[in-house]
Amino acid sequence: MKKILLVGNPNVGKSAIFSRLTGAKVIASNYAGTTVEYTHGYMYKEGEKMEVIDVPGMYSLEPTSKAEAVAVDMLEEFSKEDDILLVNIVDSTNLERNLHLTLQLIKKKIPMLILLNFWDETSHKGITIDCTKTEEIFGIPVIPTCALSGRGINDFVNRIPDGKVSSLDFEEDEKWDVIGKIVEKVQKLQHHHHTFKQMMSELTIRPLSGLIFAVIVLFISFVVIRFIGESLIGYVFEPIFTKLWQPLILDLSGLLGGSGFLHDILIGQLIEGEIVFEESLGLLTTGLFVPLAMVLPYIAAFYLVLNILEDTGYLPRLGVLVDTFLHKLGIHGLSIIPLLLGLGCNVPGALSTRILETRREKFIVSTLMAIAVPCMAQIAMIVGLLGNYGTKALAAVFGTLFVVLVIVGFIMNKLVSGESPEIFTEIPPYRFPYFKGVFKKLWIRVHWFIKEAIPFVLIGVLFINILYTLGIIQFIGRITAPVITGILGLPQSAVGALIVGFLRKDVAVGMLAPLGLSVKQIIIASVVLAMYFPCIATFAVLVKELGVKDMLKSAAIMIISTLIVGGILNLTL
Repeated sequence: MKKILLVGNPNVGKSAIFSRLTGAKVIASNYAGTTVEYTHGYMYKEGEKMEVIDVPGMYSLEPTSKAEAVAVDMLEEFSKEDDILLVNIVDSTNLERNLHLTLQLIKKKIPMLILLNFWDETSHKGITIDCTKTEEIFGIPVIPTCALSGRGINDFVNRIPDGKVSSLDFEEDEKWDVIGKIVEKVQKLQHHHHTFKQMMSELTIRPLSGLIFAVIVLFISFVVIRFIGESLIGYVFEPIFTKLWQPLILDLSGLLGGSGFLHDILIGQLIEGEIVFEESLGLLTTGLFVPLAMVLPYIAAFYLVLNILEDTGYLPRLGVLVDTFLHKLGIHGLSIIPLLLGLGCNVPGALSTRILETRREKFIVSTLMAIAVPCMAQIAMIVGLLGNYGTKALAAVFGTLFVVLVIVGFIMNKLVSGESPEIFTEIPPYRFPYFKGVFKKLWIRVHWFIKEAIPFVLIGVLFINILYTLGIIQFIGRITAPVITGILGLPQSAVGALIVGFLRKDVAVGMLAPLGLSVKQIIIASVVLAMYFPCIATFAVLVKELGVKDMLKSAAIMIISTLIVGGILNLTL
């Protein structure tokens, strides 16, 4: 196994680079015969597993402290192995001091490369370093990095195979003279003022200001999503269905005699002689109205906003910002992307877990998304049901789901075995969105939703109608009464919604409307529907991505968590 040793002066960002490479699962050990601690972990590149060792910081190979002595001993020990790479991390804002150790490492004749860390700080301080010329002088790869934002980490990982023994030669008594000449050739100093984009870039990744900015961005995003979604529903889709589609369906209803098996399948139940698209449950009524008139507007609005956030370069910054928090759940910062995609639709969220490198991360993210991240369609239905009862009712649902996300994630981080290495990412500069590209991606995602979602909705409506007709739902309601009514405090009539929830969560939430539930019961039912199992489309994707064994484990976590949380809500609300 290849070993990568991170070597450099103290406080040059070695630990931050190490954390980005190895993620959450690292091992702290005392070096043999000493009390000096060092950390090591693992990273993956194109399927190859590599050990990364964070060597204690040192200024020189002539040790002046116990930690430096251990660092020198570690270099001697590992330099005897064949497959080893030294990664010399240099503070690029203090090049002259750091190159003292660099020249000593070069004399070891070990394959190495150089990372010029704190690269973002060089422009802020008016420092310009010519990396190409530096690489020519040393004869080894020289990569600018910023451990805070992740800049350059991807380049570093890609250039690991290029590490080699430096071609630079010098005598010991000429060392400082060589350093001075190198610095003079590659570095220039000038006065510099921060640009607005540089200030924004800093503010949006620092913990306090970045968190405030993230809250503002997410709040504005969801306000915009709701405004666009409700506008499309109110001014476009509802008028199309009520003024154009409803007369045609009523004519068809008359031709079918107003009742009967085929009428109930195609049109559903007439309520006081009229079609109520949210409740009739026919293939041509609820089956089309829910995905097209109630869900699609929010899906389109969500992906429009998400595409803009992607193109401006904000999403990677959000990943960096939440990285520390998500590590406590056993996942890294970029896992925020599958979770955000899951807010639009869980299926693309599940598919996007492919960017995660280990089964452990995929399992945790997929399970958390299925349990605690309702899709935009489901969110829209919950808001529609509880919106009239005020923000407290909505906060009870979404606050519960967030608490579940944190607690279940924390527990899985402790119990699920395996590794969670870091995903390497670049932090691009802020850019004005390329709107042609934004709308192209929007069309691709909306087209996918129409193609994939509508068939499942129609199948779900057909399936539930048949179950009602055959009396199966009533039978299931009776045998599950101890759980549904006893633990969760819901009426047996809610069983139908729970069954439909396996097909389409948004349709299932909509089915709660005519049941006459109390606010407490709507809150419990909404939380249970969000948690207990993914819709069939998401389930199919998760089986493919996780495998049957892990999917069964994930399903067990979902069901157990749902019963516990639903029971607690029933007792406390």
